[in-house]
Amino acid sequence: MKIASWNVNSLNVRLPHLEQWLAQAAPDIVALQETKLEDERFPDDPLLAAGYRSVFAGQKTYNGVAVLSRESARDVQIGVPGFEDEQKRVIAATVGDLRIVNLYVVNGQDVGTDKYAYKLRWLGAVHDWLEQELRAHPRMIVLGDFNIAPDERDVHDPVVWNDDHILTSRAEREALQKLYSLGLHDAWRALNPDERQFSWWDYRQAGFRRNLGLRIDLTLVSDALRPHCVASGIDREPRSWDRPSDHAPAWVELA
Repeated sequence: MKIASWNVNSLNVRLPHLEQWLAQAAPDIVALQETKLEDERFPDDPLLAAGYRSVFAGQKTYNGVAVLSRESARDVQIGVPGFEDEQKRVIAATVGDLRIVNLYVVNGQDVGTDKYAYKLRWLGAVHDWLEQELRAHPRMIVLGDFNIAPDERDVHDPVVWNDDHILTSRAEREALQKLYSLGLHDAWRALNPDERQFSWWDYRQAGFRRNLGLRIDLTLVSDALRPHCVASGIDREPRSWDRPSDHAPAWVELA
């Protein structure tokens, strides 16, 4: 089974790319972030024609998350229970015997800002919720745009992307490590311990052409699923298409 994550950075713009990639890559489950669509505008019918059922939570212009699956999803949860937040950043659903948790983690703007403090609070709430979810759903995948590069192997320039920089700051990485401590494993890094690949490249400064990227799109698997991970990758091709998202799909395959 192949499970993928892709920040499409506007599903309205990127729907043809998504349809093309679904046909090529044939994932069983896909978590989308930054759909940027109200629910009534979500393209249910085209995705159903492509073979995928959808559950989603969206808003105009910003954020928005969805889970696409060949098999119908059930037990859908939108948002983090007990954490009041109007932003549509979280959706969880059960597909088959897998619990899928799709996160669009807060960017945080800059270290020391109010948005950075909100990011750390948000991550703390996600940690506490996932701790409970894992007890109920040991076969879990937590994936999405984490807006955190786990370590120096995941940035093109560790001097620039250092402990004081947003997306790589010490506090953000510590918050990510706390998620790992729940019994979650970075599937890509576990299977590619020495490789340096990225999943996001800035539109500016020819970031993709020069490979000035970060790996911030992650697929985390629970203890129960770690032995079943047989492959994991980042599909760079869609980032080279016309009018692309600034993110590439990240995926994990379970046997």
